[in-house]
Amino acid sequence: MNPEDLKQKFESAGQGHVFEFFETLTDSGKSDLLGQLEQVDLSELKALNDELVFSGGKRDDIDFSKLTPAPYKPLPADKISDAEWSSAKRAGEEAIKAGRIAAFVVAGGQGTRLGFNAPKGLYKVTPVKHKSLFQVFAEKILSASRKYGVGIPWLIMTSHINDAATRSFFAENGFFGLNPDDVIFFKQGLMPAVDASGKIIMESKSKIAMTPDGHGGCLRAMCRSGAIGELKKRGIDCISYFQVDNPLVNIIDPYFIGFHILGGSEMSSKMIPKAYELEKVGHFCLLDGKTCVVEYSDLPQEYQKMRDENGKLKFVSGSVAIHVLDRDFVERLGGNASGSAKLPFHRADKKIPHIGKNGEKITPDKPNGIKFEMFVFDALPLAKSPVIIEGFRGDEFSPVKNAEGVDSPLTCKNHQKQQAARWLAKVGCATMADSENVPVFDMEISPLFASNEEDFVINWNALPQKPEITDGFYI
Repeated sequence: MNPEDLKQKFESAGQGHVFEFFETLTDSGKSDLLGQLEQVDLSELKALNDELVFSGGKRDDIDFSKLTPAPYKPLPADKISDAEWSSAKRAGEEAIKAGRIAAFVVAGGQGTRLGFNAPKGLYKVTPVKHKSLFQVFAEKILSASRKYGVGIPWLIMTSHINDAATRSFFAENGFFGLNPDDVIFFKQGLMPAVDASGKIIMESKSKIAMTPDGHGGCLRAMCRSGAIGELKKRGIDCISYFQVDNPLVNIIDPYFIGFHILGGSEMSSKMIPKAYELEKVGHFCLLDGKTCVVEYSDLPQEYQKMRDENGKLKFVSGSVAIHVLDRDFVERLGGNASGSAKLPFHRADKKIPHIGKNGEKITPDKPNGIKFEMFVFDALPLAKSPVIIEGFRGDEFSPVKNAEGVDSPLTCKNHQKQQAARWLAKVGCATMADSENVPVFDMEISPLFASNEEDFVINWNALPQKPEITDGFYI
C-alpha cells in the first residue's frame, strides 16, 4: 500500500495522528513507520477499543455463585502401581516414541525483575553447575530424546527485544547437544498501545508504541510464523507447553501426555495444590459447564479461602502454566479464527513512554496507556474434553520471578536441592538438612542422568560404582 492510501486508511479510522510528523522524517524513518503501520489491523483495534477502552475494560461479571472447582485426576501414592496412571504412561510413551510430541517454551521476557539485563532464559539457576534455564530445558528434552530414540522438536517463542540474543546464545553453546534443525525460534506478536481515548500512542516520531500480545498470543504466533505448518509436516500433533521461569517443569511427561490422549482432550493442564490460601496463582474452575481459569486477582478472597466439609481448601487447584495442546486446536484458535473460536483480549493499564505535541519524549510516572494481551488459559473453555491432572510441586514447579523472597533464585535453588535429596533417599542415600529441610550442602542432578524420579532410581541402581555424596555433588 502506498503512503497516501495508508494515510487515508488511518485517517478514516480516526488514527490519522500517526502521520503528524511524517514529512519531517528521513527516508529511513518513513520506511520504518510505514512498515509498522502496515501490520496494524485497524478493524481489530476498533473492536478492542469498543470493548476494552470505551467501556472501561469491564467484561461481564462472573456469577461466583455458579463457580465450582474443576475436577482433576488426583496424584496417587504410587503412580507406578496405579492402574489408571500406568495405562496413561503407556499411551504417553507410545506417542513419544512415535514422534508425535514437540516441546514449546514461552520465552519472550527479559530478566529485569531479577536485575538481569538479558533474555530470562539465559539466567543461571542450578545449585552446582550454574546452568541457565535454557540449558536445563535443553538437557531435559535431549534426555527424553535419547530415552525414547526419537527427535523432539523444541519451539521457542522469543520477542522482538530478545530474539537476536536468544538465537546467539544457542549458537554459541552448540544448541546444548540438540539438533539445530529441531530448535525452532519465532517471535511473539505485537499490538499497538492506545491512550484513554483509543488513539494509538506514538513512541517517537517514526515509531508507534507496540507491546507484546501476552502469552496467549503464542497461538497466533505459532500459526503466523509457520511453526504449526512445520509440526504438521513432521507428523507432530501434541505440544508440551511451559514457561521459561520454571526449571523444575517435567517437559516430556508420558503420564500427562497419556491422560491427554486417552481423554480425547484438545487442551490438558497440570494443577498444583495451592501452598496456602492466597497464593498468587490462577484457579481451575467450572463455570456454566466449561473448564476455566480464574485469576487470583479476580477471585474474591472468601472463595480463595473457602473450605469444604473436610476442612480442605475448596478451590485448591492452582494453575502453573503447564499444558498439552493439540496441534489442530492451536491452528483453529490461532489461525484465521473468529467469534467463539478466538481467544479474547484483556486490558492492562501501563506506563508507556511517548512523545508530546512538539515531539518531545515523555516518560510517564503513572499509567497513561492501555495494552491488549491474551492469556493462553483462556483457550480452556474452547477446548473439547479438557483434562486436568495433579502434579507434585516439588517435582514440577519452582519459578524464578523475583530477586528476593518468594519465587526467587534462592527458593528455586533450595527446591532443586530438596528434589535431589528426595531422589537420593529413594535409593537409600540420606543427606543432612537444616531446620527448613534444605540440604546443608549444594547438590545437583543433571537431566542427562535423569529428569524424573523413576528414571533416577533405575539409572542410579545400574551404576557399577556409586559416587560419594559430598558438598558440590553432581551427577
